[in-house]
Amino acid sequence: MKISAKTKKRQRMPFVFIPVVSARALKKKAGNAMEKGKVVVLEDRVPKLKERRRQKANRRLIAYLSFFFLFILCVLYFQSPLGAVGHVEVSGNRHLTAERIISLSGITKRTSFWKVNEQNVEKKLTRHPEIKEATVEKQLPNTIAIHVREWRRIAYVYDRQTFFPLLENGRLLKQEGTKTAPSDAPVLVGWKDGDAIAEMTGQLAELPAAVLGAMSEIHYKPTREYEDRVIVYMNDGYEVSATIRQFADKLSHYPAIAAALDRNVKGVIHLEVGSYFVPYSPPKKEDGDETTSP
Repeated sequence: MKISAKTKKRQRMPFVFIPVVSARALKKKAGNAMEKGKVVVLEDRVPKLKERRRQKANRRLIAYLSFFFLFILCVLYFQSPLGAVGHVEVSGNRHLTAERIISLSGITKRTSFWKVNEQNVEKKLTRHPEIKEATVEKQLPNTIAIHVREWRRIAYVYDRQTFFPLLENGRLLKQEGTKTAPSDAPVLVGWKDGDAIAEMTGQLAELPAAVLGAMSEIHYKPTREYEDRVIVYMNDGYEVSATIRQFADKLSHYPAIAAALDRNVKGVIHLEVGSYFVPYSPPKKEDGDETTSP
């Protein structure tokens, strides 16, 4: 008996058992697995994943838009007058005017507030011979605060009918001369010797401000006995004769010396060696003090 090829092929195929499970049984198993936390239904996670992605995209878009608008605002701020220096405050100045200091700083109303370099402005200001120290500070929104400390003017050198400031560091400001007689420091009259002026500058710098302010004029009057002799005319009417090398030490006691004298009797206070007072003329006797001979 011959077996056909089709029958042979069927005999060679292995037998596979496929169990049949009802839909009710599958739902029951899935429910039991979900109760135990072992199976996560994909249909439940899809909406949550979409919502998270949407929120993340929204946050990213908001961040990009915020950065963009912030950039636009910054550009508009720097290009508008709001980005320029609006006000400059000057303090600490005594002789230099605020306008002069602002001009020396190089800051104008067109200067960008954020481009102002504090250290560079301070260097510009201290190049002026009368400015000892300078501090520059930015104050929001657009104010520049400048504080300066000037060298003290301890005297004025009188030459060619002009008063030239003499600073405590020994520098003579020839470009700052004035025709008006100053009242904040004594005037040096008749001083032609540069070495004598330099030595006198050091002595004046050591004096208290109260004593320095009590002087009106200092005349250079050397003699054979005292080559560095000076005559000082005080604001209270007294005259002081002293020497340069002991000037600060002797004149620092002037307030106590003047307080011990009769204010109605003026004269010369000699401080070259020791100290003594010589009135200009003998005091006049009062009528009641006159005596008659018998």
